[in-house]
Amino acid sequence: MHMEPDDQDHEEHDTGVTMPVSSESHSEPAPHDEASSVGSGTPISRGRAFPRVIAIANQKGGVGKTTTAVNLGACLAELGYRTLVIDLDPQGNASTGLGLDISQVQATMYDVLLHDVPLEDVVEGSSVRNLFVAPANQHLAGAEVELVPAFSREHRLRLAVESVRPDYDFILIDCPPSLGLLTVNAFTAATEVMVPVQCEFYALEGLRQLSTNIELVRKSLNPSLEISALVLVMYDARTNLAEQVAAEVRSHFGDRVCHHVIPRTVRLSEAPSFGQPIISFDSSSRGALAYRDLAKEVSGGTPERTR
Repeated sequence: MHMEPDDQDHEEHDTGVTMPVSSESHSEPAPHDEASSVGSGTPISRGRAFPRVIAIANQKGGVGKTTTAVNLGACLAELGYRTLVIDLDPQGNASTGLGLDISQVQATMYDVLLHDVPLEDVVEGSSVRNLFVAPANQHLAGAEVELVPAFSREHRLRLAVESVRPDYDFILIDCPPSLGLLTVNAFTAATEVMVPVQCEFYALEGLRQLSTNIELVRKSLNPSLEISALVLVMYDARTNLAEQVAAEVRSHFGDRVCHHVIPRTVRLSEAPSFGQPIISFDSSSRGALAYRDLAKEVSGGTPERTR
């Protein structure tokens, strides 16, 4: 159910955020104003071969990983890219956020990782054309322990993903908020890591730890792994702290930080409880516009061909 127009307008104004594409972008930090046409490619999209396998990770919880996986995936699919969201979090929030009843699914990522069920056999459709999800539920919580004695335990997901790579343009892996074996599997399967960064005080400290762990995986398991993008999320332009964190992240990571930021809005928080990505739940909201812009920046724009 949507809020009444008056309520929606009230929520939008409360955020105090103006997206970079707006002509009223007086409240955004200066670096965002540099965002121009991304159709020709950005440092985040330029020269990257398809299919792209992106782990969306941050060892901190509550920083927008699942929100980004679901909504970026939906917006990439809307552009015409065949997109698979792999839910690797035992909470199964990406699955429920895309409308699945995880208590009713026949097979999940647990079966893929522990019982060698082909990934294609667990993939479910969604309400968004071109968008698919490989679901998870609470059974995946045991995988951290059960994978320990498993043969080639760090490579289980990579081997599963290899079999479906030709079917998709983007494969987004929603990682759990930890650096255990599930996340290591995601890093081994991916070629890129996207890091949602909440605009709060301890953001950079978490990034240093995450960067160290990604470097360890790169050296020992996956030489092609890199942090390709950082996304500033839950951005509230009314606070000095948000601007300070954004400036500091950009000074450390340069053009790997996406120009477009994701605002803190009530509508983004409400959408998962209705089992819908934001572009289905409230297509004209600030959150929907922000993730559409992010999808264009990450992908380089509409694909030349649609499968």
